[in-house]
Amino acid sequence: MLMKKLLTALIVIASFQPVLAQSLVPKFVRKMFFEKDTSKKSSFVLLPVLSSAPETGLEVGGAGLLSFYTDTVDHATKVSNIFGYVSITTKGQNRFSLSSTYWVPQNKVHYTAAISYINFPSDFYGIGNNTRIADADLVYEKRFKLSFNGEKLFGKYIYIGYVAGGFNYNERDNNSTGIFNTSTAVQNRNGGSSLYVGPSFTYDSRNNNTYTTSGMIISSYYNMMQGILGNNNYTGGFFNIEYSQFFLLNKALVLGLDIQEQSLTGNQSPFYLLPALGSDEMMRGYYNGRYRDRNFIAGQTELRYRISDRIGIVGFLGTGEVFHSTFSFPQLKPNYGGGLRYFFDVEKGLSVRMDYGIGQKPAGEARESGFYIGLGQAF
Repeated sequence: MLMKKLLTALIVIASFQPVLAQSLVPKFVRKMFFEKDTSKKSSFVLLPVLSSAPETGLEVGGAGLLSFYTDTVDHATKVSNIFGYVSITTKGQNRFSLSSTYWVPQNKVHYTAAISYINFPSDFYGIGNNTRIADADLVYEKRFKLSFNGEKLFGKYIYIGYVAGGFNYNERDNNSTGIFNTSTAVQNRNGGSSLYVGPSFTYDSRNNNTYTTSGMIISSYYNMMQGILGNNNYTGGFFNIEYSQFFLLNKALVLGLDIQEQSLTGNQSPFYLLPALGSDEMMRGYYNGRYRDRNFIAGQTELRYRISDRIGIVGFLGTGEVFHSTFSFPQLKPNYGGGLRYFFDVEKGLSVRMDYGIGQKPAGEARESGFYIGLGQAF
């Protein structure tokens, strides 16, 4: 009900924007959410975090987004930003993150950096693509992560660079008879620390990196990981590749396609590094971590309709699965749903996103689903 009230409030504000913008809404709020700005100046928006996901329950907090251009003359230069986020949930979780994306003039070099901390107790269901809800086992996880990525433009669309960073996971389960402590498939159940470095490659022909209507992006990286601080015996790798393409069907209608594959490499399989199915961007509606294994693959298509400068709606359809070593078509899980977009910065294409995703109905269980609120497009 709280989510519906928030959704209704946004719709009402947008519908009566001319009246509210001149009378009821403070000036700084009007500037952040309602006034159009085509000058390519920087913009800052503060947002209350009020969201929901299957793995978090209700989540509240705050977020701040500073968006700017490093070149206000060349209209091809993409939007840079600094994004801060802090929240707590009704399931006893809390998290903090600070991230930045920086494009130099004419997009010749691209940097991203992030630092994050989470205290995130959540249910663990086992390893594999067919876990049971009856096996849910509460695991307490704390994670600190630092990451950095730099890429240089070669030619018109190709970026080549590197990724680097480190992380520390701390895991604890108070239930000695739960699946987390008793399953032989769970490796490194106490967590661990690692550093990583590796190459990255991106092909990016998108016309806009915040609201894309045409073009494509292929991004990939490989993390070569080495354990540290008591985790020295761990060596492995993590590979990620994602392809997205966009087609402008008419002035207001965009079709987006997205495919992603992730794989853990090496002889060991730390459970906290296993790719997981379900998030607010891919396979929406599934509890994040309900299904996890050494490999993950998923695809989705999203139809985006811009009702006005401020309001958009979407419908999406997808499928995906996790697997240990062999992909199986019959094991693919369905995913579909729809959502609403409110564009608080029309010129930069920045929006608040609200989606409801629906998944499979496992035998003897309720159909999997989830509601999400976030910033920006799903892909």
